[in-house]
Amino acid sequence: MEKAALCSWIDDHAQFFTDISDRIWENPELSLKEFQSAKCYCDALRQLDFEVTENLCGIPTAFCGKFGSGKPVIGILGEFDALSGLSQKAGVSCPDAILEGGSGHGCGHNLLGAGSLAAAAAVKEYLQSTGKSGTVVFYGCPGEEGGAGKAYMARDGLWKELDAALCWHPSDANQTMTGTNNSCIQVLYRFHGIAAHAAGNPHNGRSALDAVELMNIGVQFLREHMTDDCRIHYAITDAGGISPNVVQAQASVLYMVRANKVADSVSLQARVDNIAKGAVLMTGTSYDRIFIDGTAELLPNFTIEKALYANMTAIGAPQYTDEEMALASALKATYPGSGIDGINGARHDLSIRKQVAKMTDNGMRALNDFIPPLYSSTEFSPGSTDVGDVSWLTPTSQIEAVCWPAGVPGHSWQIVASGKSSFAHKGMLFAAKVLSATALDLLTDPELLRQAKEEFAERAADGYVCPIEADAVPIAI
Repeated sequence: MEKAALCSWIDDHAQFFTDISDRIWENPELSLKEFQSAKCYCDALRQLDFEVTENLCGIPTAFCGKFGSGKPVIGILGEFDALSGLSQKAGVSCPDAILEGGSGHGCGHNLLGAGSLAAAAAVKEYLQSTGKSGTVVFYGCPGEEGGAGKAYMARDGLWKELDAALCWHPSDANQTMTGTNNSCIQVLYRFHGIAAHAAGNPHNGRSALDAVELMNIGVQFLREHMTDDCRIHYAITDAGGISPNVVQAQASVLYMVRANKVADSVSLQARVDNIAKGAVLMTGTSYDRIFIDGTAELLPNFTIEKALYANMTAIGAPQYTDEEMALASALKATYPGSGIDGINGARHDLSIRKQVAKMTDNGMRALNDFIPPLYSSTEFSPGSTDVGDVSWLTPTSQIEAVCWPAGVPGHSWQIVASGKSSFAHKGMLFAAKVLSATALDLLTDPELLRQAKEEFAERAADGYVCPIEADAVPIAI
């Protein structure tokens, strides 16, 4: 059973995996609350004859399915959490919530998990039919949007058991993912004061909201004294109530600290902690510091990126019907943006940008139905992902596959509207084929795996600084 057979197997079982994706889309669950999604996947893994482990690393919605024995051990990562406030009907080109204020899959994780499962299942079929040495593991990774399940698993050393890891993400481009990004830490500060009548006896009150506001002011001044790659974001999650004549006894603020290097995020986070202590001193309040999550920056692996790209070009990008193009065009008309900008090489390489401009009709094509030139780099992008923590413990690489219209804004209703479309299903199955074919390369080509591990050792030579604090437990927020 070689690569063509892997792809045929995925095509023959496409309905099984698209049904899972649609089921997850129809039941969007927020980070670390993905109980029905986790059950759906564990049931599917057992049906596919994987050995299932639940409650992985003590996280209720984390699990894995393993098949095979011996080396190499190849991990394929899946995600399945949704986003709040993005409820949206499928297949329509206007905002239309199913449930006002409800959740939706605005990052395509319904597709991500199902596509990764399809890849793992195809590799399982190869190992079963050939009897060759090797192990494939599908990991159900909760809380990518908040909770950083993979980082908690990294703290427990889980990823060290792998020889390599593969992942993908829905996108508006078919390409390898490359470069590095921001690390990230989230901490919740709950301030406790003393309630009082704001007019009658304000001197007896101690305002928790004052503490939040003073902390925010302090951090505002801190922003002047940090490096350009750093970011600090915040959200007041509890302002203490709606009565201005009451001194607020409770208030909370959630902070997200980012820097390119995780060690720098840890240092910057300590400075934010000191500002919280200062706010407490200024207001006579107290506070609880609650660690939420953290992620490390990505380490690219050019060796695996080349293998992924070779399989992408051999399989070929999905092609689309007139009906699919019509829906994508209708969605594309609802936002500004170019189909060029989502392609990595086009942002950084002028010759690639010129080629992509022709391929996209100068950015006007509704669906990017091509594979751009390979582009590998160590360049920085400002987002964060807990795949970074995996990449510090084993050679790791990812691809993107077209599942929504070109230039679409991230975390948007348009992405949710695309989530059950036939063009999204095509992208998911394409990703599954590429991942399974590359897993087969890693299982059967010792030289490829040796080169990937050698590159990984060089990039990870400084050692992994885990952003997850030793006594922290995953918290759904």
